[in-house]
Amino acid sequence: MVEYIPSDHFSSRRVDTGRITLNVREAGDGPLMLFFHGITSNSAVFAPLMAQLSNRFTTVAVDQRGHGLSDKPESGYDANDYAEDIAGLIRTLDRGRAILVGHSLGARNSVTTAAKYPDLVRSVIAIDFTPYIETEVFDALEARVNAGNQIFEDIQAVEAYLAGRYPNIPASAIRVRAESGYRAADGGLRPLASPEAMAQTAKGLRSDLVPAYQEVTRPVLIVRGEASKLVSAAALAKTSRLRPDLPVVVVPGADHYVNEVSPEITLKAITNFIDA
Repeated sequence: MVEYIPSDHFSSRRVDTGRITLNVREAGDGPLMLFFHGITSNSAVFAPLMAQLSNRFTTVAVDQRGHGLSDKPESGYDANDYAEDIAGLIRTLDRGRAILVGHSLGARNSVTTAAKYPDLVRSVIAIDFTPYIETEVFDALEARVNAGNQIFEDIQAVEAYLAGRYPNIPASAIRVRAESGYRAADGGLRPLASPEAMAQTAKGLRSDLVPAYQEVTRPVLIVRGEASKLVSAAALAKTSRLRPDLPVVVVPGADHYVNEVSPEITLKAITNFIDA
């Protein structure tokens, strides 16, 4: 079942994979490139990268389960659940093997998918999520995720909250998050992302990612923000010792939200990796 919603730079539709119905934004033509956002976010954050890459690829950004306008089941928010969604989507789109670009949660899910289903994946760009993330980092992440479940008076209040939560993300990108990630509810605006799904997803992020990194055979580029508070320098170093064959790009000055803070460098890293 497909439902189209026109937009300035891309078309939006809901794709029934037989397992779950996912909302996607898409543009362009060519080999398939899928984009997967971080926790509490949605597919709209990838519009700048899609605009630059859609002249070469069929670019499809996905609202992952529990997020955006996609289905929000009551349970099923572990890495394997997300990976099965991605595999089902690739099969349903039926455009051959996909390049997966994932940020944070999306990076975890992309690497997991490539390890489980190498026949469906060409390569992975994993942005700012690796094995060996420290427990205290996950504790802080869960607190931030749970704090976001609130009602805001208007879009200006949402933007003010997001600007405080993400101080390095440019105002234009904050506006995209505010306009795409909230809905009218109870006399104000509430996040589209299901709070129950976010709580389960945050807990699931603690699961061991080492086996997926050990098993993945498709090319993987690891991207880290130099000032990331999620992926420490130590976590990146341990990941490189685990898989010294995987290339790494560290983006100067960027925090965890690499693709929004430094979209030009992110674009260059993606294209250099693919063209190589």
